[in-house]
Amino acid sequence: MEGLVFLIGVIGNVISVLMFLSPVSTFVRIVRKKSTEEFESFPYICALLNSSLWTYYGVTKPDSYLVATVNGFGVVVEIIYVAFFLTFAPPLKRGRTALMFVVVNIGVFAAAVCITYFAMGGETRIDAIGYMASALNIIMYGSPLAAMKRVVTTKSVEYMPFLLSFFFFLNGGFWTFYALLAQDLFLGVPNAIGFLLGTLQLVLYAIYTIYPKKSNVVKEGSQTEHLLPSHGDGAQC
Repeated sequence: MEGLVFLIGVIGNVISVLMFLSPVSTFVRIVRKKSTEEFESFPYICALLNSSLWTYYGVTKPDSYLVATVNGFGVVVEIIYVAFFLTFAPPLKRGRTALMFVVVNIGVFAAAVCITYFAMGGETRIDAIGYMASALNIIMYGSPLAAMKRVVTTKSVEYMPFLLSFFFFLNGGFWTFYALLAQDLFLGVPNAIGFLLGTLQLVLYAIYTIYPKKSNVVKEGSQTEHLLPSHGDGAQC
């Protein structure tokens, strides 16, 4: 059983790494244009906090080094993403990014660590960290709901990147399976929600790409609202 848990955890780590790297094309574009354009830093600020909390959880809970290592990688990647915003964003957006980074990634995380480390101990500390990380993870996994609504409204999958949806599906599925084997409720609940939402996104892809003629019918004389894509890696809080 332990061998199976380790194998599923390793596969989950690989998928999580791919999910962390899925916005790379966005930042290649930012570097080439030397501008963040209309991309927003907030999703990456929140993703950094999420990865930091899960790294802390993995370090605190015994035998959770797989959780700690992949989220430690996520911390490094998200810091790089935020650094690009601090480098290429216009002055006003750069200032907002710096302020959010200080408040969320330093202030909130430091407060969480201090409260749980100095005021709690043992299982109570682990549970408190788990509740915080799970709550934030659920909110982040819920971020594609806006993109899904946009797909149904516009009858187009243009603004819902397939790879991100696919990795949400895989990541949620494997980590849910890992959580069941490891009997970890804090990992299981948010990732089960992520798996469900990833599945729903793939179903929407099937509806609006396999049957485009039926889904893209626009009544004559009607106007199509052009919406800006929701940039980022799907991580919001």
